Amino acid sequence: MAARRTTKSRTQNNSHLPLNRNGENEVSQGRAQLTLIKCRPKLDHLLRSRCRLAFIVISVLAMLVVIRSGISASRGYALVETHNQAQRIEQENERLRIEIARLKSPQRIQQIASEELGMGVPNKMYFSHEK
Repeated sequence: MAARRTTKSRTQNNSHLPLNRNGENEVSQGRAQLTLIKCRPKLDHLLRSRCRLAFIVISVLAMLVVIRSGISASRGYALVETHNQAQRIEQENERLRIEIARLKSPQRIQQIASEELGMGVPNKMYFSHEK
């Protein structure tokens, strides 16, 4: 027990000295001997949380860029399709105008009247001035 008391008293008296691997203070020739104690470095939780926040913000922004480019691409495809449809409609409209002009021609109307309906041009024309 005496040995334990001396160890305790030595530990209590030298509490300002660094501990060695055994958990005891080291004393060498009346001076404190410094020992390197390896311990896990303390993590900076504030820095870690800021890094997490920055990562999340950057990830969200990247996702928004990707989504926006996808929307832009789909709108571009829709615009090209609308442009192609407008060109087809304009071509159809031009074809219909040509067909209307052909159907309205006086030569065609005269041919249908004489051949299909048996009509002819009268020899004499009479005008009436009745009121």
